[in-house]
Amino acid sequence: MTYSATVQFLYGLQQHGIKLGLETIRTLLTRVGEPHRRYPVLHIGGTNGKGSTAAMTAAMLQAAGYRVGLYTSPHLIDFRERIRVNGVMVSEETVGRLVDTLRGVAAPDLAPTFFEFTTALAFHYFAECRVEVAVLEVGLGGRFDATNVVEPLACAITTIGLDHEAYLGSTLEAIAFEKAGIVKAAVPVVLGRIESSARRVIEQRASEVDAPVYCFEREFQCDGPSTADCRYAGMVATYDHLSCPLQGRFQLDNIACALALIELARERGFVVPETAVRSGLQHVAWEGRLDMVGESPTIMVDGAHNPAAAAVLAEYLADWRRGRPGARVSLIVGMMRDKHPRAFLAPLLPQVDTLILTQADLPRASTGLELQTLLHDCAPSALVAATPADALALAKRSTTPSDLICVTGSLMLVGEIKALLRGCSLSPVRG
Repeated sequence: MTYSATVQFLYGLQQHGIKLGLETIRTLLTRVGEPHRRYPVLHIGGTNGKGSTAAMTAAMLQAAGYRVGLYTSPHLIDFRERIRVNGVMVSEETVGRLVDTLRGVAAPDLAPTFFEFTTALAFHYFAECRVEVAVLEVGLGGRFDATNVVEPLACAITTIGLDHEAYLGSTLEAIAFEKAGIVKAAVPVVLGRIESSARRVIEQRASEVDAPVYCFEREFQCDGPSTADCRYAGMVATYDHLSCPLQGRFQLDNIACALALIELARERGFVVPETAVRSGLQHVAWEGRLDMVGESPTIMVDGAHNPAAAAVLAEYLADWRRGRPGARVSLIVGMMRDKHPRAFLAPLLPQVDTLILTQADLPRASTGLELQTLLHDCAPSALVAATPADALALAKRSTTPSDLICVTGSLMLVGEIKALLRGCSLSPVRG
């Protein structure tokens, strides 16, 4: 198939929806020789922060000279962003070839979901590339996520927050139980900044399978004035004056989790010298999180889509405003229908001068008018724009070069804005 036809096929798999369970992915991987067993893995889950942590971990391992596979989701613009080796996206030709292979072995009895198929594709590609280690971001939850067929060297759970409640449960404890499903027998687990009741659920699971637990602010921590100058103190290693280009104080927690994973990888034979730690962190790239994509006015995109992530974004906006008296903030928001816009916007509204509601180009996205109705009492002056392009144009008309336009609420919306600013087209597969 051409790459365009391949992407259309993958898009069609979304009709199967989200199907939590491991039987299909295991069968599919068995039919292509169990590629996920040919390299060691670091497995990273959590409600927020897992993508940044995965990118940092992969960058440090790559800087140490290893051939590193990185699997993340979702993508922002191009499907191939999900699957990288040493930072380079899988080629269009390879995607087409591997999709043909997997279609052949899936027929006629398997009906994998989009994420199952994509996960198998990534595992197969990493085996072909003979990666020396793969860093995997959990897609949804953990216990029944398609990535959870691996036996990792170590795993991490970065945060626990309310998100995807229809699949994971409506309490922090229920969500923690699902996330804790990635904890394996005798495999060490890194825990980030997690509320005590949720942490106890994960620690209980770890105790049941004799998995050592390393907790943020107990066995390791990272602090400092900013990500540009921070200090890590871990189980063995200590690093002063680390620098990372990713913005936001919350990234200090992700740096801590990534470095704790690197320490555990060292115990299992990976040589990662301090020079690689520093170089990897200094050059890590992770789009879509406090990501500055335009100037005069500043345009920032952030993929926050749940209340915990909104609180982090609000803290950043408050800091931004304190340093720029008189500057105004315009917030462009688009969200999926299964999210909670009132809870999401509660911490953000005090930092915002103009709120513009819009819709990402997906059937499951709320329209701007639907959001306006839901928010009528807490944001009565919210404006509505039919498309992200209209929203950006509306925001620009009311801003000065010293102001900030922030786009948030959905990684899908972030991807559309980034594609718009780059003048490129989006891959239709973005779930």
